[in-house]
Amino acid sequence: MNSRIVVDPVTRIEGHLRIEAEVKDGRIVDAWSAGTMVRGLEIILRGRDPRDAWAFCERVCGVCTTVHALASVRAVEDALDIRVPPNAELIRNLMFCTQYMHDHVVHFYHLHALDWVDVVSALKADPAATSTLAQGVSKWPKSSPGYFADLQKRLAKFVESGQLGIFANGYWGHPAFKLPPEANLMAVAHYLEALEWQKEIVKVHTIFGGKNPHPNYLVGGMPCAVNIEEANAINAERLALVGRLLAEAKTFVEQVYIPDVLAVAPFYLDWAGIGGGLENYLCYGDLPTGGFADVAGYKFVRGAILGRNLNEVLPVDPRDDTGIQEFIDHSWYEYEGAAGGRHPWRGETNLKYSGPKPPYEHLDVDAKYSWLKTPRWKGHAMEVGPLSRMLVGYAAGNADVKGAVTDALGALKAPASVLFSTLGRTAARAIESRLAAVWGLEFYQQLLANIKAGDSRTFTRERWEPASWPAEARGVGTSEAPRGALAHWIVIQDRKIANYQLVVPSTWNASPRDGRGQRSAYEASLIGTPVHDPHQPLEIIRTIHSFDPCLACAVHLYEDQVEIARHELAVN
Repeated sequence: MNSRIVVDPVTRIEGHLRIEAEVKDGRIVDAWSAGTMVRGLEIILRGRDPRDAWAFCERVCGVCTTVHALASVRAVEDALDIRVPPNAELIRNLMFCTQYMHDHVVHFYHLHALDWVDVVSALKADPAATSTLAQGVSKWPKSSPGYFADLQKRLAKFVESGQLGIFANGYWGHPAFKLPPEANLMAVAHYLEALEWQKEIVKVHTIFGGKNPHPNYLVGGMPCAVNIEEANAINAERLALVGRLLAEAKTFVEQVYIPDVLAVAPFYLDWAGIGGGLENYLCYGDLPTGGFADVAGYKFVRGAILGRNLNEVLPVDPRDDTGIQEFIDHSWYEYEGAAGGRHPWRGETNLKYSGPKPPYEHLDVDAKYSWLKTPRWKGHAMEVGPLSRMLVGYAAGNADVKGAVTDALGALKAPASVLFSTLGRTAARAIESRLAAVWGLEFYQQLLANIKAGDSRTFTRERWEPASWPAEARGVGTSEAPRGALAHWIVIQDRKIANYQLVVPSTWNASPRDGRGQRSAYEASLIGTPVHDPHQPLEIIRTIHSFDPCLACAVHLYEDQVEIARHELAVN
């Protein structure tokens, strides 16, 4: 007997996502992913000064703020042939690595861990045994029996009060939870420690970007002056603080995050065969070491893998009209003129569609059922994200990536094939967090060396003034957001934005089917997933959370004052 499960909204994510799944004999046989917010940011950007675009784009999301600003300034710099000074590139890389460590730790502990950790079970743990477990997997100092006993008492107060607070609404007691009580207690402790830690590491963004979230960026460089003796500049004291924060982040990643992943994974090795989904992986690459145009110098390798063939990495060109295209066969949009795919430079964000839209009981999956467009690379559905970055780097023979992946697989005593799964996706995020920690300190030392050598430049005015711009220009700014391949395409005419299109990670992963019926990553990953209880679909949440969904980046709600007034009138 078939049944339809609806999860709406999927929680512990950024934005609004609806998942519908068809279940037969306890397994998912089909699935549909729908973004339920309207896309509109690209409309807001039309006619504006290109140098201001980053400030709007950054606010597409409250999590991936810095990478959207980065992609935006790169798009404008690419269009106008602006090359930033080496220090600006290093500072951008430092902010990038900081974002990765912060985002991945927050995702693992606060968005994804509760899919694997039974919080209430931690009340049954023996604090002394928990201490032994913790000291056996890491030298992290917060691991005494007294520490875990005190934490257990705090947790008991939550449970006894009947108000679990941040731990409310979990599927506690679900048979899919397999960790022993001691491992659960250790994980809860680190959940709370990560809450404290994450507010420290973002200070790197406030030092270089003035604030967090939404740190400042600048076309042509970075808006921070370097002067080691000036109180109102990036001085010796602030640089020292950056170094300390990066070192502390590396310690947290290596002594808490990585050990926890390695401690939890052996209990869930069955998930190394669940959630693989698509067999195609795309990565734009990032962390330039010789300028944005020098793709070969990126720390994260650019390329694509088809059919899980790790023996070949295919070249990717974001400028290729036949490469990346967006389709709207099952999206609530219309294209002017001929249908079919559109390269983002020719892309449209047209809200004139007048067909059936929400509200709905079930999605009309034979028609249009999402506010997300459907991107494809050379006609292929592609997965993007940490797993794609690690696979492309591994297949390309990047020494740092290959070494980190090999070390992790050795610790798990598992073959590379386990990466093609929900568990592998989660492990890949931890692996690249360690790389970001190491690379961040490398960039920091390079920045110090430049400053000591007398180079304090963080900005260039070359081609910055509109009088120097051509009548028409177009550019693309690529990046690798924590959740995957991110690119902004811009068309500039008469010194104003004529067209602006974002194709973001969750557009790739969460989009609806294309006209050929190909599922995207979320939909494909759910096929074959076991579901123990349709009323507690923990298994669906596990796989979807392994992508770290960010629907706010893929769809953006915009209402003018007239529409807001109409809505309020209807409600009242």
